[in-house]
Parts: sequence; structure tokens; C-alpha cells
Amino acid sequence: MKLDLLLRNADIITMDERRPHATSLGIWQGRVVGLDEDVYGLDAVEVLDLHGATVTPGFIDAHCHTTWFGLGLAEVDVAAARGLDQLYALLEADMATVGATGEEKTTDQQTGWLMATGFSQTQHGGKFPDIAVLDRITGNRPLFIRHNSGHMAVVNTAALRLAGAESPSFPDPDGGVIVRDAAGRPTGLVQETAQQLIQQLILPYTLDGIEAALDRGTRYYASEGITSFTEAGIGGGWIGHSPVELAAYQRAMANGRLHARAQLMPVLDALHPLDGHGADSAGASGLDLGMYSGFGNEFLSLGPAKVFLDGSLLGETAAVSEAYCSHGHTDNSSNTGYFQADPEALRNRIETAYAAGWSIAAHAIGDRAVDLAIDIITECAEKYGPRTVPNRIEHASITRPEQVVRIAEAGIAVTPQASFFADGGDGMTASLGGERLDWAYRAASFLDAGVTVAGSSDRPVADGNVLRGMQAFVDRRTSTGYVFGNPDERLTPLQALAAYTTGAAAATGTSHIKGALTPGKLADFAVLSGSPLAVDDISGLQVLATSVAGKFTHLTPGLELTHGRPKVLQHIPSDRS
Repeated sequence: MKLDLLLRNADIITMDERRPHATSLGIWQGRVVGLDEDVYGLDAVEVLDLHGATVTPGFIDAHCHTTWFGLGLAEVDVAAARGLDQLYALLEADMATVGATGEEKTTDQQTGWLMATGFSQTQHGGKFPDIAVLDRITGNRPLFIRHNSGHMAVVNTAALRLAGAESPSFPDPDGGVIVRDAAGRPTGLVQETAQQLIQQLILPYTLDGIEAALDRGTRYYASEGITSFTEAGIGGGWIGHSPVELAAYQRAMANGRLHARAQLMPVLDALHPLDGHGADSAGASGLDLGMYSGFGNEFLSLGPAKVFLDGSLLGETAAVSEAYCSHGHTDNSSNTGYFQADPEALRNRIETAYAAGWSIAAHAIGDRAVDLAIDIITECAEKYGPRTVPNRIEHASITRPEQVVRIAEAGIAVTPQASFFADGGDGMTASLGGERLDWAYRAASFLDAGVTVAGSSDRPVADGNVLRGMQAFVDRRTSTGYVFGNPDERLTPLQALAAYTTGAAAATGTSHIKGALTPGKLADFAVLSGSPLAVDDISGLQVLATSVAGKFTHLTPGLELTHGRPKVLQHIPSDRS
């Protein structure tokens, strides 16, 4: 047998308890075929001598927004601004570019709009942009600034006017709020479903634009060791970008522009009633042709249906059982957040999707929303049976002790993002206060209870770098150096690595093909400058190479081996075949 690729002289962390470490790994036709003695003496087309560098299974981000992230790479990025004056200056610079050329700047979105990304009031002393200043800068050009939580946005008067929502008497949509001042005038802040009033003027994006965004976004992923991800919402609602978003993914895959494996969650809004045979589940809803969770192949597949039950902690719109301690922009001492729709209506819609074969990924951040998610998923499973692709609670940010037990008993996976701690931890601490901090973004207690914990970032809502995410699971440090929540929720480095490999594979229903480097599984791996199990700061490691199915999606230029870094790929001449 002649291997396609042989890794040797490596520190291989397999994530297989039966054989946790190896030094050599053989790959053939995109899969791992053996370790150490299994591949001893075998010839290979290519050999990579790693001289002690570390190899781990490829990282899996189990909850992110790749189209949004890729589009944002071509928009005005205000994430680095500190203080509103800096944010205004960035917008003015973009407007000046338009004025100098006489043409509107075009990227992948519709022309005519000024699109910005990466805003959070926490970077500006809790303040939101003044709509009067935004109007002065932008004039009649409509503006849409996405909040980095995704649960709110800042717009100008021109955008509100186009949406017909400028009047103080315009009603708030169900599950959303147009924030107004004391005189009833819009402040420019639109929360939750109110964003759709503006987004419907921009959407849909073109297939070409989405494909280009996927190319940009997944190239970035490859540079960070990410080989698989779950896109947490396509096809509709305020998180989707086009009713035909799946087609853009198919095109990107066919054209070699999708550089990581993708599992896609269609939002519940994208599903519709299916009229099948009378013997089929009555009132079931899904995608055309009856597709449901699990459809696809090893590179592109459908995951659970995504449903938003509540909002966000930073925006204080997540549904909690006790009022928030800080009031932020809401100025409401009894604020306990809200559901995105009537709970009974959500229950009925989720059941019709589950009946059609879909597993459910319920966005539930507050503990009231977590209660609703557990109740609905448990009832659906009892009525219609389990699903091959696990049911999930996305974020599960505030979970009371008894909820942890219920989640474990129901076999529901969770995706608590450690990436939120650095930038959002102090703000969430102020909002929650007291006893609830021990319930916030659990990790160790989930694992102790037997809950599957999937590593994820919610990118671009938060930092998507996996190595920094792993370190955040280990130390839980906020930007001011405090430990967020309960220190006992910190993970060991091995548990943190497992979250982004075996844990994420289990949560996405793909443990049989990925998450560990064992014979028969996909040859998806990352090469690191050191071992995440043996360094003081995991975030300081470098990703030297990334492979999907034995093909490098990222390879650091000039990899001549020094100080534990791998050498350049060595080609074995054909006369040795």
C-alpha cells in the first residue's frame, strides 16, 4: 500500500482514550489509515516531517455565522473603535471615499447602503451612537450597523424612512423593539425582530456575493485550524441572507471556495408546510422534497432547524426569571427580557418541524428560555422519537442547577461560548449580579452531569479564534482580569480541546467520521507550534498547517523546521512507487 500522505516525528494528540498519543500518521484517500506501527515501512506520495510539532484533530466550530462573518470582512469594521468619536470617524472616512470617487462603494451587499459591522456599546462606555450625528455624517444614504451580538442594530433616519418606521406611532413588531427617546422619536437602535424592518430592504444578497463571503470566511477559518463548522441560521429570519442560501453553499463547494466542512441550520422561518401522503405526519413542515436534518454528505449537510426563543444578555433581551441588575438602554427595573414570539406559537411551530424529521437547535440564553427549550424538545422526542442529529440548546447561557440535570436526562447538547468572556464578561456580570453568576456559561458542571459540550464561537458575535477560545475555557478571564462566573466551571486543557473536537463532533452528529484521529475517520487535522496540553497559554500557540481530507487548506510559507516548527512538504519521486 502506498499512502497519499505520511506525517512523522510528530506529537499527535489523537483524542482517542484507547490510544491518546502517536508520532506518525498515515493518510489515504482522505482518511486516516493508521498510526505508528500501522504505517511503519509504508511508502507515501508525500511526507511531512514535523520534528516534534503537535497535531490535533481539526477544530470544529459548532456555532458560528460564516456568511455574516465573510460579508463583514468586506464592510466597514468598527470593532476596533474605542469611543464614539472613533466610530464616527470610520463612518466619515467611508463617506469621504464615496464623495472623492463620485461613486458609491460596492462590496457584496446591495449598493447604496453604508454597511458596518462589529459595534458593541461596551467598547464605548455603554453608549450608543447619536442618530443626529449619524444623520449628519450619512445624509440620505441609509446606514445599517450590526451590533456584534446580532440581536440589535443601529440605523439612521434615512433607513427608518425607507422602512416606513420613522414615525413615533409606528408599532413595534412582535418579538422586537424600535427604541425611542422620551419624546417618542426613534434613537436609531432596533432590537431583535425589529431589525427585519431594515434588513428586508437590503436582502436578499446575491448568490455570487454569498459565495465570495464564504470563500473569504473559510479561508480565514483554515488559517486558524478550523476544518468544520455549523452555520447557525440560513434561509430566513433576521439571521439569514437569502431564501436560496443553501445554493450558494453548494456553488462554493463545487467551485472549490468552501475551505471547511459545513453543517447548515435552516431557520424555522425557512420551513413551510409539506403536503405528503395522508399517512405521513399531519401538519409537518420542512424544506421542499422532504429534506431534513442529516441530508447531505461529509462536506456539506443539513443540521438541526434553528429557532430563536429569546435575545441576548448584553442587550438584556434574553428571557430570564429574575430582573436584570443593570438597566442599560431599557431603563426598566423590572426588565426580564422577552421571548421572540408567543411561547405556545413557538411550541406548535417547533413540533411541526420535529414531526417532519428535523432535530431542533433552540437559541435559549436566559433561564426562562432554557425552560421552554427543554420542555418543547423533551415533549417532541417523547412523541416522535429521538433524532440522529442531536437536539441542541444554543448558548444555554443561564442554567439553574435543576436545568443541568434535565438537559442531561434529555440528551440535549449545549454550545456555551467561552469566547464571550473577554469582551462581554464584565458587562454580563453587571447585568446578572449575585447568585446567577454561578449559573452563567457553565462548562465543567455540564460535563460532570454528562451533557455534551460543543466548542463554538458565535463568530462574528465574538472572537472566533479556537486557541483563544480554549484558553478562555481554561481561565474564564474577562478583559479586566476577573474570572467570569464560577471558577469551578473552568476546564482542563484536555477538556477544552475536547470541546472543539470530540465534543463538537458529538453535538453535530458526526462522531463516527470526525473529532479524533483514528483509523477510518476523516483526515482533518491542525498542526500547532506546541501542545495545548503542555503550555501555560494556549492562545499563544500558532496554527502552522490545516488539512481537510489530507489536503492542506492552510500551510505556513517557508516551513523550514526550526524550534519545533515543521519542514516544508517533501515530495517522494515517482521512481519509489
